[in-house]
Amino acid sequence: RIRLAATDALELLFPVACAGCGADGSAVCADCARALTPSVRRLDVDGLAVSAALVYDGPAAQAIRALKDGQTGARRVLGHALRAALADVAHGRDLLAVPIPARRRSASRRGFGVGELLLRAAGVAPTRGLGWQRQPADQRGLDREARQRNVAGALVSRVAGAQRVVIVDDVLTTGSTLGEARRALAARGAIVVGAAILARTPSHAEMNGR
Repeated sequence: RIRLAATDALELLFPVACAGCGADGSAVCADCARALTPSVRRLDVDGLAVSAALVYDGPAAQAIRALKDGQTGARRVLGHALRAALADVAHGRDLLAVPIPARRRSASRRGFGVGELLLRAAGVAPTRGLGWQRQPADQRGLDREARQRNVAGALVSRVAGAQRVVIVDDVLTTGSTLGEARRALAARGAIVVGAAILARTPSHAEMNGR
């Protein structure tokens, strides 16, 4: 929190570049802010209902990559988009919002967990209901089957009993990490209502009727 407050103060004193397009003047320019307006789509990922606020392309992809690189200026705009996905899952129900936990190396490098940061920016208290019991290899460059093998059994749930939860993540690629999170939570008795995702890769088709 101290780091984020310091970042906000520096942005008031020094010129900043837009996280979505690189233009000087603001953390998110007006054009990119419009491009980051949420348009929630519901997906079926291996039987799990997933609501995604944005498509991982253009300004959205650039802003998310900037966030993962430690540039937090766009977090409020991205948090607003995630809030729309959460509302689509919750339908007014009181659910525990459980983010996919940051890997230790990534959290140490950035100084924050992306999922928790986005939830706080969305005005939602994150529940640290998942933890890594082993650190999987980097998923980049792996196909769907390899990703599933890579994360299989890697997560453990800290949510005990039949509590209703929504899994939260930044980008939906193949759904392998979501599947592992769902397995871990269900193993402790949690009821996984769905998942709220900030952005989906363009290859994911929408559910019929949406």
